[in-house]
Amino acid sequence: MTGPHATPRTVPAHGDPQTPGPCAHSVTTAVPPRCPTRTRLYRDGTLVEEGFPAERISEQLAAHDDAVVWLDLHDPDESDLAILVEEFGLHPLAVEDAVVDQQRPKVDRYSSHLFVNLYAVEVRDAGCELVTSEMSAFVTPRALITVRKADFDIDVVEARWDAAADLAGNGVGFLVHGWLDAVVDGHHQAAQRLDDLADELEDALFEPGTDVDVRRRGFELRKSLAGLRRVTVPMREVLARVLRDDEHIRLARPAMAPYFEDVHDHALGTAETVDATRDHVATILDSNATEQGNQLNVITRKLAAWAAIIAVPTAVTGWYGQNVPYPGFEQPWGFVTSTAVIVVLAGLVYFSLRRKGWL
Repeated sequence: MTGPHATPRTVPAHGDPQTPGPCAHSVTTAVPPRCPTRTRLYRDGTLVEEGFPAERISEQLAAHDDAVVWLDLHDPDESDLAILVEEFGLHPLAVEDAVVDQQRPKVDRYSSHLFVNLYAVEVRDAGCELVTSEMSAFVTPRALITVRKADFDIDVVEARWDAAADLAGNGVGFLVHGWLDAVVDGHHQAAQRLDDLADELEDALFEPGTDVDVRRRGFELRKSLAGLRRVTVPMREVLARVLRDDEHIRLARPAMAPYFEDVHDHALGTAETVDATRDHVATILDSNATEQGNQLNVITRKLAAWAAIIAVPTAVTGWYGQNVPYPGFEQPWGFVTSTAVIVVLAGLVYFSLRRKGWL
């Protein structure tokens, strides 16, 4: 529900981190910003308005000392962020990082705000392809401004806030926690999905007649895990810096500290899962290479065994093929004798090799 007279949402927003929702429609006619935006206003721990034009943010904050706002922008450029620079005094370096792609996950502290950059992730259901969505945030004492550089189902974040509405009285820390919690949970789900795929790959390793290309699948998994590790490992430092006390912005108030610690713990567990799964996949690939070597040895032994068996008739027929007289030369019983010698000697070699496990 949008508009300046919208009523608070009474049910959680729908959203699934594995099912991206549609982009929000623009809620402002001001230029800038021209990009799709979403807004929310909390006052005294209660959601009182959402979907209001972005140019009214300063008015709302000035009118109520207990107000905190959330502004979300989808794929803005520097001109779209100009209104934020003017209203919130954002540092130009932070604004530059917010519009330039492929920034590393980090937290930068400025005199009036924090700048946070991180990545949401998704594993496509059809395989193990990892899709990342870069996001940034400006955190001020009374506002959270999120910048989505790619598609991300922002309804998931709103659902977190609605599900924990009793924490809304903790100001901007409540908003930041819900945002980080949704992102880290997405990391955890992606890590679990890749771990499950690694287990399936291990089961297929010794499954007879499987149509799974273990080597190709293993390398795809390892590539996705490497990408996920680049995203999840820095989150430990990101969350540690967010938890650090700041004289201007205190996100982890006493009431919110356990919730931020819980997100931090999930980030640590996710990074450990990713590392364990990488080792698991490496072991599977090593086992597959060893198994292929074993199969090659078995095939080589069988070929050598059959070559030994074939050598018997070759030797006998070669002997009888000499152009010199020999016992049974030009006689029917000579042919019978040579055939019997071939069958007996080849049979002895076959049963001897079979008893030794070569056949």
